[in-house]
Amino acid sequence: MNALRASLVRPAVLGELWTSVEVVETTGSTNTDLLARGGPEGQVLVAEEQTAGRGRMGRSWVSQPGEALTFSVLLRPVTVPASRRGWLPLLTGIAVATAVRSAASVAATLKWPNDVLAGDRKLAGILAEQSGQSGQSGQSGQSGSGAASGDALVIGIGLNVTTPSDALPVSPGGLRGTSLLAEGSPMDREPLLVEMLRGFERWYLPFRADPDPARTGLLAEYRSLCATLGRHVRVDLPGGRVLSGMAEDVDPDGRLLVREDATAGVSPVSAGDVIHLR
Repeated sequence: MNALRASLVRPAVLGELWTSVEVVETTGSTNTDLLARGGPEGQVLVAEEQTAGRGRMGRSWVSQPGEALTFSVLLRPVTVPASRRGWLPLLTGIAVATAVRSAASVAATLKWPNDVLAGDRKLAGILAEQSGQSGQSGQSGQSGSGAASGDALVIGIGLNVTTPSDALPVSPGGLRGTSLLAEGSPMDREPLLVEMLRGFERWYLPFRADPDPARTGLLAEYRSLCATLGRHVRVDLPGGRVLSGMAEDVDPDGRLLVREDATAGVSPVSAGDVIHLR
């Protein structure tokens, strides 16, 4: 696949939220790079290859040159309270899934909390990291454009585009991988990135101004795309605790509501507490 051309992306997205789009040939992790760099909100960093990417719970993730769309965005959501920041990776999932649907004609859905699926296969993953976040990057965003140090949040996205079927991984939870090529819809990465960034901006700006997922429509949109809802799930939690039951809903704080088999009571599950969701 040809190198991603930032010159085709910048004119389509820069101006309101997005302030820069940079493409590098290789790096360890675009999340780590943006958190270390700091600076103003709206930076986009794309890597043709990542050699030390991370997934949830510190799991390693590596992308091969040119086969995926791997990038991170830097945000400073100072108006969003901590209890609602869990919506930012969910919002990202909405932007990724709708972009895949519109640009690649693949019926992408969401697996709570951070996976984008095509059927029952993982097409993309999402990881949000806060500056100074314990157990993850541990980096502090530097101040820029008047922003306070420590308020940076970076969201990384990795989407398989032309990865061949025999090179696709299986996640630790047993979820098989897929790619747009494997789904019969190979495409250039530039229009896909444009759609993702536009979609993210379309949801993020109203949510930043009014961080209520119900009023902004985020909650309804997420419910409509979430393939986890209505399914029986097994949630592996820290300390060896296992919760099994029906995934009934997502609440205004972005938590998955599970009606437990054992008690018939409803338990809210936060993304940060989940080791595996099956």
